[in-house]
Amino acid sequence: MKLNRWANEHTNIGTDVLRVLFGAFIFYKGVSFLDETEYLTEILPGGGSEGIYFILVHYVALAHICGGLFITMGLLTRICSLLQFPILLGAIAVNFTGTMDYSNLIMACAALGFCVCFIFYGSGKHSVDYSLKLNM
Repeated sequence: MKLNRWANEHTNIGTDVLRVLFGAFIFYKGVSFLDETEYLTEILPGGGSEGIYFILVHYVALAHICGGLFITMGLLTRICSLLQFPILLGAIAVNFTGTMDYSNLIMACAALGFCVCFIFYGSGKHSVDYSLKLNM
């Protein structure tokens, strides 16, 4: 509760714009991940079973799409950011298993930084969470 109070006292429109942009980026990455499922088989080492790829693709896509929408609206931002955390760590780790792609590494590191920021910061004043809290 103290963290929420601190975040609401120190919020401004800039942090809310960053939250919306971060959520939109995560949503976009989830949709593009669905389009590039064969890329997953190329970047993951070893010949894993089709079931593992199926579960991984659906978890990542669903977590990114739903989490991105929720983060953009400011609804359950901390929980959705926590769900993004292992995915973004995996995105960083994938760059070290095969060919290094610096642009993907920089995007994943930046997204992880924003993810950690919003795990601690939360939704802010201009969010659905804040509106719901006021109406209760």
